[in-house]
Amino acid sequence: MREPPVIAVDAMGGDFGPSEVVPGALDASKRHRLRVLFVGNREAIGEELAKLDTGGADFDIVHAEDVVHMNEKPSDILRRKKNSSIQIACRLVKDGDADAVVSAGHSGATVACGMFIIGRLQGVERPALAAMLPTEKRPVVVLDVGANVDCKPYHLFQFGLMGEAFARDILGYSAPRVSLLSIGEEEGKGNSQVKVAYDLLKIAQNINFVGNAEGRDIFTGQLDVVVCDGFVGNVVLKLSEGIAGSLVRMFKRVFTSGVFPMLGGMLARKAFMRFARTVDYAEYGGAPLLGLKGLAIVCHGRSNACAMGNAVRMGGEYVRKGATGRLAEIILANEELTRFSRAI
Repeated sequence: MREPPVIAVDAMGGDFGPSEVVPGALDASKRHRLRVLFVGNREAIGEELAKLDTGGADFDIVHAEDVVHMNEKPSDILRRKKNSSIQIACRLVKDGDADAVVSAGHSGATVACGMFIIGRLQGVERPALAAMLPTEKRPVVVLDVGANVDCKPYHLFQFGLMGEAFARDILGYSAPRVSLLSIGEEEGKGNSQVKVAYDLLKIAQNINFVGNAEGRDIFTGQLDVVVCDGFVGNVVLKLSEGIAGSLVRMFKRVFTSGVFPMLGGMLARKAFMRFARTVDYAEYGGAPLLGLKGLAIVCHGRSNACAMGNAVRMGGEYVRKGATGRLAEIILANEELTRFSRAI
């Protein structure tokens, strides 16, 4: 492993482009001893860097001429925009010039470029996006949250293996509790894909599978990894973001509805701020695309500097802990079971 890790950052991605991406990634470089390669329009990136104190940061600019627009199809971006910032960033990882790529841009393009440029680990059928959601105790990993809308049972099985490796090696959870999202906790509940995936996870090696989970179980803190297909996972993710945002706004309205509520709000201000940070997606950075030969982190399109900094920090931790190698080990350890499940 090289030191410091090198993170390729898609500087043109997201709703705000370089104005939020550059300061966030620059701050992560200073705080966490990371080398950042800003990929995008050299002039636009340079203008943002000129506004900042770059002392103590380790960075360079890799020019990219093409810009990806949100209404473009991932397949078109792959074929026609070879000089886009996301393609060049992924090629830096493929060629060994960077260890990870971080982007808040077109999520479909990031997933596609990750799969077809960086490439999948041996034995991985489909990479999965893993999101961290707040719970009553510690964050839970939910995957897939959007990379794979339709899944076979062995895809869900591999998601469980990859989620377990991520929770153990990156989050530091001892014997992570892995569950399948279903319509009932009992064995035998769920659609045909969930039922078969249940049987596979139950006999998998080196995994603490605790059975099915219902939607209400996700936020209790009793689970560490929740497995589902990308359609369901994306609904869970967006619903969670919506509820969290609504709760924060509801609390604000309550605390400003009169003199006494305002006094109570002032007394509870620190607790409220802690709650707001806990449910803020920016605190969790982005969703790593697990199952690639390198690392790609997909960030929210509305990511601010804080979110981008946390995503770059996560990339550095992932590389330093050798998580890709550990993930490859657990996939290979269950290769025969995966091969068998494909025939079901």
